[in-house]
Amino acid sequence: MFKRVENELELAMFNGIWTTVWREKGYELEFSDKSLAKYIIVTDEGQYVGTTEFKPYSITDSQINATAPFHEHPDVIAAASEVAEIDKMAILRSFRGRYIADLLSACVYFAEGERIKYYVSLMEPVFMRALRVTFQVPLKKLGDKIFYKGDYVNPVLIDVEQVYQNKHRFEWMISPQDILPRRRLVAE
Repeated sequence: MFKRVENELELAMFNGIWTTVWREKGYELEFSDKSLAKYIIVTDEGQYVGTTEFKPYSITDSQINATAPFHEHPDVIAAASEVAEIDKMAILRSFRGRYIADLLSACVYFAEGERIKYYVSLMEPVFMRALRVTFQVPLKKLGDKIFYKGDYVNPVLIDVEQVYQNKHRFEWMISPQDILPRRRLVAE
């Protein structure tokens, strides 16, 4: 399941997960100054296993534009106030593969609630390919991979509006309504 970080304990778990994954991969740690929301992925047994963070995006002010020219893409220009940045997408090594649907569903749920049309992100190439091929996430690679803070990443534009307007086409989608019955079954 996915849930929004709401207290200091959840924030500590959030930071512990993404920093563990970043260190394992050899990435430089970069804490965010501004955040729209942070989400954590929790197993049915209550284990915290994944994270994602949504940051405000600005054509003129976002640091990500210095790494890749998102601000020059016509879709980003046209939807400027409806674009956000995804950062700190991480799942602990022993849980990878099993909780990507939860992670993606959190991204879609947040975007729909905030009326976000596009996400910009710097993604590890293998993860980006899994999103495109296995999960059929509508995304565009905006240029060649670049070395950034410890590894190669691809600048990516995700058409999240296309996902939340066509949820029936994405079998992996977990809605917030699906979470409560699933959790009740475990408790019984």
